[in-house]
Amino acid sequence: MTSGSSSLFNDSKSPESSCDTVQSDDTFDWDSKTQGLILGSFFWGYIMTQLPGGWIAGRYGGKHVFGWSMLGCAVATLLTPLAARTHMILLIILRVIAGLCQGVVWPCMSILFSYWAPPLERSKLSGFVYAGCQVGVLVTFPLSGLLCVYGFDGGWPSIFYLLGGCGLIWFVAWSFLVYDSPVTHPRISPQEREYIVDSLKCQIDVSKKSTETPWRKIFTSLPVWAIIVTHACANWGTYTFLTNIPTYMKDVLKFDIKKAGFLSALPYIGFWAMTNVSGQLADCMRTKGYLSTTNARKLFNSIGTLVPGALIIITGHLDSHPGFAVAMLTIGVAMSGCQYGSGFIVNPVDIAPRYAGIIFGISNTSGTLGGVLAPVVIGILTEDKTSEQWQTVFYIAAVIYTVGAVFYIIFGSGEVQSWALDTDEIILKHTVPVEKGGTVEQGGNEQQDGVCTTSNI
Repeated sequence: MTSGSSSLFNDSKSPESSCDTVQSDDTFDWDSKTQGLILGSFFWGYIMTQLPGGWIAGRYGGKHVFGWSMLGCAVATLLTPLAARTHMILLIILRVIAGLCQGVVWPCMSILFSYWAPPLERSKLSGFVYAGCQVGVLVTFPLSGLLCVYGFDGGWPSIFYLLGGCGLIWFVAWSFLVYDSPVTHPRISPQEREYIVDSLKCQIDVSKKSTETPWRKIFTSLPVWAIIVTHACANWGTYTFLTNIPTYMKDVLKFDIKKAGFLSALPYIGFWAMTNVSGQLADCMRTKGYLSTTNARKLFNSIGTLVPGALIIITGHLDSHPGFAVAMLTIGVAMSGCQYGSGFIVNPVDIAPRYAGIIFGISNTSGTLGGVLAPVVIGILTEDKTSEQWQTVFYIAAVIYTVGAVFYIIFGSGEVQSWALDTDEIILKHTVPVEKGGTVEQGGNEQQDGVCTTSNI
């Protein structure tokens, strides 16, 4: 699911980054300022639909919001070569449209997980899907390079035609295979449907959509703010790693990772691996009772932020050791995958399944702002491209990582919040029996002596 959207997303931002032939052939006489305007226009749309996308998906279901948005993105991708050859303004408009369509993706996935993922399988299922983003990157970038050289219609346009066409095929498959909840799916077995519905009944009635949204409760909830703050801080650090450290290696270490072949793919492979491993490990530890959902989220989120924060400082002191710098980069990016497998990324579904899309939309808006601002600030701080200036950048990133991690440790939660439940769900939570007595963890909610408890934080 995610790898398809990631391919289109990366396609929408990579014509000049993947195809230097566009520049060398002078097909488009765009200066660096114009290129930045075109590339940045995607985020104008992307940031606008985060919250509305989550709200609409929660009320009407994630399937159609996600599917039709991806269809719009696929069409915009197919039309990109024509727009680029017609006028720059038309290209910018298409990129804004692509951003608007992509902005609903993550909130919609949170809603779908709320209705489909059993609590004690939530981490590994989420990790498996979110890891698809890295698959999209790994496939799209080298494929784009090949199509630039060997593709039709001048090379670079074939990237957009191929990936846009894949988006259309994906939309057809999505429309027939995906449903908003197990209750509406016509092809799953009765046993599977009963298992999913029964495992979620303490948290959400999967037969109902959200009606009214408790906006005040959402914006005054400390666990929600824990997600928002750590999302913004984590994105700052992640963008520093993925976007700017290659520049550091080229300017300071005189080592261009983009030309290092397989090395350029290592961070994404590591990220993919750790996203899956952390999700599997977290669910295993929760199922066996070693960790509560709250502690699992805090542990893996801390690993995904504090470890990269430490490694980014080490990277800043490896001026004469580019090989070690690549190793630190790879490990740092890989460990960031813990955020996606069992950290704050999964957390909205834990604390408010019915409103997970809205919460993720809010947090991803803050995260996107952090990701957009980071390259700008880094550019200002590294005007002379010296090692000392880059060390300042890395220390700032490490401090921001740490602030997000500590805030999440203090205020984060894995329990369903009381305001996130309908009246019927609250009644049900107080009547669910425990099979063996004692305390049984169910997706962040403890069933103590037959009573499902919730948090009022």
